[in-house]
Amino acid sequence: MTKEDREFLGKITAYADEVMGDVDPEKVRISEQLDKLRPVLQELAMIHKMPVEDVFIKYMDLATEAAVEKSNKFDEDFKEITGQNPKPKFF
Repeated sequence: MTKEDREFLGKITAYADEVMGDVDPEKVRISEQLDKLRPVLQELAMIHKMPVEDVFIKYMDLATEAAVEKSNKFDEDFKEITGQNPKPKFF
């Protein structure tokens, strides 16, 4: 992930933390969650000259990539500390 991608993701994440801190994502409809994020998505759309929908897609892609990086880092740290793989092997 590039520095620009991290900044892009960070801006949306910080905004989401601010406006959705008490929102339970399992109880609040996705459309309502998106409405709360709309201001930051629109701001980034104007800055990057792209449709709001593309900003959202990019955000979801980057959030997934960040989650994979975090999981891989955890796996590495776990193995370093315990000497074992954190995930069971099924094959």
